[in-house]
Amino acid sequence: MNYNFYGWKTAVVKPINSGYPSINSPRDLYDVLSNIWCAETCAPRMRDRWTSNNKTLGQCSITAFLAQDIFGGKVFGILRDGGNYHCYNVIGNCVFDLTSEQFGDEKLIYDNNSEQFREEHFAKEEKRLRYELLKKALLEYVKREV
Repeated sequence: MNYNFYGWKTAVVKPINSGYPSINSPRDLYDVLSNIWCAETCAPRMRDRWTSNNKTLGQCSITAFLAQDIFGGKVFGILRDGGNYHCYNVIGNCVFDLTSEQFGDEKLIYDNNSEQFREEHFAKEEKRLRYELLKKALLEYVKREV
């Protein structure tokens, strides 16, 4: 399969959480999430622009924290205009951004960004609820595959 997310070639980390059968790499996670991301899991401020052709739009923080649950590591954020952060994952020397495709040809800078913490992000109830929805859908999906 041809991937377009940032870091897909080097995203070879193994899961630290065995609760997600069939998810053995970030590419596996991307494959499954491509079937799960939806308008309901999109950030409300972007929901009117979400389409099945741009599935990663508005999915960054909940996806990055879910990837952290599975693979460990840290979540970092690129400060965007308007004060929001675009989140991505760092595990050792491996940097990957499962939702980078939402930015098209824009080149994001993955160096010297601040670490992001779920406690801060999930202080927004809507974001916590979207994360829980995505996590539940992922668990249901991988259990069907077993």
